[in-house]
Amino acid sequence: MSDPVRVRIAPSPSGHLHVGTARTAVYNWLYARRHGGTFILRIEDTDRERSFNEYTRSIQNSLRWLGLDWDEGPYFQSQRTDLYRDWVARLCDSGHVYECWATADELEPVRQDAQKQGHAPRFRAISETLTNEEKQRRLAVGIKPAWRLAIPDGPVRFDDVVYGTQERAGTDIDEFVVARGDGTPTYNFACVIDDSDMSISHVIRGNDHITNTFKQVLLYDALRMVRPVFAHLPLGLGSDRRKISKREGATSITEYRDAGYLPEALLNFLALLGWSPGDDREILAREEMVELFSLERINASNPVFDLQKLEWMNAEYIRALDEADLLQRAQPFLVSAGLIGDAYDRQRLQSIIRVLRERMRRLTDVVEQGRFFFDANFEYDTEGVRKQFERPGVDGNLNLLRYRWEMIGPDRFNAETTEAALRALAEELGHEPADLIHPLRLALSGRTGGPGLFEIAAILGRDECLRRITRAIDYIRGGRAGAP
Repeated sequence: MSDPVRVRIAPSPSGHLHVGTARTAVYNWLYARRHGGTFILRIEDTDRERSFNEYTRSIQNSLRWLGLDWDEGPYFQSQRTDLYRDWVARLCDSGHVYECWATADELEPVRQDAQKQGHAPRFRAISETLTNEEKQRRLAVGIKPAWRLAIPDGPVRFDDVVYGTQERAGTDIDEFVVARGDGTPTYNFACVIDDSDMSISHVIRGNDHITNTFKQVLLYDALRMVRPVFAHLPLGLGSDRRKISKREGATSITEYRDAGYLPEALLNFLALLGWSPGDDREILAREEMVELFSLERINASNPVFDLQKLEWMNAEYIRALDEADLLQRAQPFLVSAGLIGDAYDRQRLQSIIRVLRERMRRLTDVVEQGRFFFDANFEYDTEGVRKQFERPGVDGNLNLLRYRWEMIGPDRFNAETTEAALRALAEELGHEPADLIHPLRLALSGRTGGPGLFEIAAILGRDECLRRITRAIDYIRGGRAGAP
């Protein structure tokens, strides 16, 4: 019988949950759920100067928003210092670490010399030449010794599920600090102690941690701990095959949420960023991802973070929502934009979302594409004005249409009656319907494209349509009464 699967995500609370860390969390969560295992949240807050409670809360909220529930935690490294001290003492007793009294000024020339010779620096000699009196003098001025791991010269190896066997010469690995002079542990040491203490079976993280893994396996071996299974994930790249920039997607989960992405769409996108279910499907339900996920199907090549694909996927998820659900998700964006208050006409809002949804790629589109439904004080599209409002006779045509629509009773004013009236007028004038439709769309919405014109008219209602047509006529005739 195999050991139970126990995995973790261990972000640092120095910022919001980054999309790369979120992708790692997705893979850990999927693996735990696939194998009936345990998903653990651990907050790595040993760097006191860069750790903030607001980011701890933000990280947890972002994981919840994505639907990644954890089974244990959150555990905080800052609350586990006694445990780390005990294990530092064991390393001291076994002779795997040494006291390093060197100052930054003393370390730098050793590093530079080692770099010239093509190997990692070794610092033990600096401290061994210090007398007890000199050590006491350093203590008196606040210099306390750190503990550094003594690195063997032989090869260091570990097996990786994604990248296979990894090997590096011990002479290429820095003698890194295990614990600082104030007793606080460094990342690599605390990580190993926590993973062992929490019985982590699989360490699934980005391939930028491979260098750290070489250091950590030395600690596992020195402390006679069982190594976990390692699986390093390829990092997402931008369209130019370089490290992604913020413009191309390197941002926090909160920003994706605020930009109008659905959590299920972002989860789906992140899951496929380096992993494949084995077929060409791209829209996968959470349950399908859990059923199909495996570490062996992670591709070792770096995937491209394609924001256009994410937008396409988000649009697919938006169209799949039922209308009530979409309204509930879009409503906060309209409130935030000041277009509606806490009390609003639900039926009218439902109609607006119904005509917008096929064009929506993000929830924010309900504001960007639908603002004219709520605010008549819009500017007219500049190119639309040139093409539509500056044509001879367009103001007269709009005036005739205004009269025809005014003859329609408010209770009969809908998409069918307004379209019939427009087409009848176009035929009488000897025009194509488009000759009236395009300037009318600009008059009602300020835009040259969007949802069906007559659906727009029906939602706005007769009186509001007449006001907007009048405003456009005044604008065209040069009075600019309707100009913002």
